[in-house]
Amino acid sequence: MMNRSQNRRFGAAARPAAVSMLAALAVLTFLTAGCASPEPRYYTLATGPETANIPAQTAALAPAANPVWIEVAPVRVPERLNRQQLVVADGTAGGVKLLDLSRWTSPLPDELRDALSQQLQANLGAVDTYQQGLSGVEPVFRVTTEVVQLDADLNQRAGATIAWTVRRLPDGKVLTGRTQAELPAPGQVDGMVSAYRQIVATTAADIAAGVRSLRR
Repeated sequence: MMNRSQNRRFGAAARPAAVSMLAALAVLTFLTAGCASPEPRYYTLATGPETANIPAQTAALAPAANPVWIEVAPVRVPERLNRQQLVVADGTAGGVKLLDLSRWTSPLPDELRDALSQQLQANLGAVDTYQQGLSGVEPVFRVTTEVVQLDADLNQRAGATIAWTVRRLPDGKVLTGRTQAELPAPGQVDGMVSAYRQIVATTAADIAAGVRSLRR
């Protein structure tokens, strides 16, 4: 059985060990926090303020009392772009890299479809039957699009070639077109996404003009 003197000596010896253990735990916590992976940032192609400079004829209109019925189908994209990470040129001939910390809020085909639908509904005073799940309305203008090329050099430029088709139902009259654009994209990823949004707005304006021509 320990006497009081032995207890005091034992307690004095234990305190430095406890302090050392707490210090070690604090260092470990700091190192763990420092090594934690940064969270990715998410981007969308939805309309932003940068589309305000699109020419006047493409400006958004108030929804019509008798809306144009459109159906915007999912956008086809090359498989190399069909991923959540943003893809940019890596500086080598034909090489690309994935930006793991910069991602779309949804798969790129969905981002493009939703952004085009948003722009077309505003430009035409239209209702997207695909988005609303409507059927049995006439006339319907079915819009299909395919990304032929979409690329960017980070902090420099962004470009795209998008082929599109407008089909009037039920008679099947078709109008096809292709929108090509290349814009400066300063400002790292933010600038690149802003340029892509402008390209989507330009594509939607071209498609809207096609729909108007088929309505005549």
